[in-house]
Amino acid sequence: MGKETEVRSSRIISHDTGNIGEVRIADEVIAGIAALAATEIKGVSAMSGNITKDLISKLGMGKVSNGVTLQIEENNVRVDLALYMEYGYSVPKVCRKVQEKVKAAVENMTGMNVTEVNVRIAGVNIDKSKA
Repeated sequence: MGKETEVRSSRIISHDTGNIGEVRIADEVIAGIAALAATEIKGVSAMSGNITKDLISKLGMGKVSNGVTLQIEENNVRVDLALYMEYGYSVPKVCRKVQEKVKAAVENMTGMNVTEVNVRIAGVNIDKSKA
């Protein structure tokens, strides 16, 4: 039989699924969950590298590392985000909402424990149509 190879880093998120196998999730999927959750917050313009359009168009199959860095140890994950904000929004308020949304999304969808969500503002987008 052919040798099975794994092309991406992945994590086992469940050892006990009724004794029928294990569940693995690719690191890219975790990064995609974090990126999509962050961009759902009003005031966030885009992820650094503007991967959100690629994620939507390729249904998570694109490169999702731009703007999201993960550090994973056992069942704990630290998420670092770089994003662009829209002009006129409070940086502390938007960042707090991003942190809460990303933490909840990653924990609910993967079962992993999110220990930190660090946000770096890479820039501010000014919509000239509002000026």
